[in-house]
Amino acid sequence: MRPEARPAPNAADASERRLRVLCFGRFYDEIPGGMQRHAAHLFAALGDRVDFVHLVPSRDRRGASLVVDDVPVIRTPSLNLDGSLALSPGLILAARRLHRDQPFDLVHLHFPDPMSHLAALAIPASVPRVITWHADVIRHKALLTLYRPLLRRALTSARAVIVPTEHHITTSAELLATADRSHHVVIPFGFDLDRFTRPHPRAADLRASRPGKVILALGRHVYYKGFDVLIRALPAIDPAVRLVIGGTGPLTATWQDLARATGVADRVDFVGMVDEDELPAWYQACDLFCLPAVSQAEAFGIVQLEAMACGKPVVSTRLNNGVDFVNQDGVTGLLVPPGDVAALAESLNRLLTDEMLTRRLGAQGKHRALTEFSLDVMSNRTYAVYREAVDSQTRGPAPAPEAGLARPLPGRMAEEGGPRGGATRSGDG
Repeated sequence: MRPEARPAPNAADASERRLRVLCFGRFYDEIPGGMQRHAAHLFAALGDRVDFVHLVPSRDRRGASLVVDDVPVIRTPSLNLDGSLALSPGLILAARRLHRDQPFDLVHLHFPDPMSHLAALAIPASVPRVITWHADVIRHKALLTLYRPLLRRALTSARAVIVPTEHHITTSAELLATADRSHHVVIPFGFDLDRFTRPHPRAADLRASRPGKVILALGRHVYYKGFDVLIRALPAIDPAVRLVIGGTGPLTATWQDLARATGVADRVDFVGMVDEDELPAWYQACDLFCLPAVSQAEAFGIVQLEAMACGKPVVSTRLNNGVDFVNQDGVTGLLVPPGDVAALAESLNRLLTDEMLTRRLGAQGKHRALTEFSLDVMSNRTYAVYREAVDSQTRGPAPAPEAGLARPLPGRMAEEGGPRGGATRSGDG
């Protein structure tokens, strides 16, 4: 699940005690998602300086304790409501027990995730919090009305709120409503993309098994992925073109029925879960990648970067968040309005018929993925946030914005490898 750890170029001094960090996540298992992939990269990047414990709900009523890539992972039994929201009272008990047995220096939360937020309340307030903000709560409006006061208190009291792109701040009602924004800090999501750049031995076989051009889409089968829009666009695309949809979820059967009703079932391959080791082969075997998300619940789109690292152009939707920060219109791919079947078909057709454009966007996307989304930048800046949060807790009240490390510092971002121009920096699942 986790990428290979690499020594950080600016490793902490040996005399500096390793931090013990409790990380909460939505899920952490064999079903891929953007939030858990980010957590896996974070664990790999900071494994030489931080002792993580990862506490998550399971997707069912079975709990488990295991070690994944040297990180203890505790899954508590849960009631999985809709594929993304889980109720797990055991999460609260587990958090209290873990801290009692061996106290943590810091708690790292990934929002939106009300259940882990409630569980974190079992840890004393004296333990500093860091929050990574992935997206606003989009779908569960009734829940948000009840939850918002608690959420905004958490955002105000956290030592730092990390966002992967400036868009995450400017498009978030919750972050914009936070009175004190001095503790917002933009840190690009970082990735180890080396395995996607190496030719995969299975890519040729996958390609040969599907003559003609191939559109690839990957992700959990939940509403905001918009795979139904992609299926509806297929009749307007050359009948020789095939669509491969990877992943599973609560809407798999619904989308299979839609493909039959639309008359394209013989052109759509639902290939189920794709093993992590074979992901590069699927990207390398396709002609282009599509992320037709219909909601800002899709806040970044790590799959776009993986496809770009393989030299594939991307067609995605203009959500005014990290998704269209990653895939830049006319630079690494094409953007269309969310839910617009005709516009999606038109952009897909454009890339399928213009080989020169496809090659150019693919090459530019690969360059962007490998140069702008550095694992080293993410690890060093995140560790600085951790250390500042722990040290400032011992000093007392948080320092003024100009004195702290965990602050939005656009100039510093450029020095450490953040993208130039446009938003301050960069942007599941």
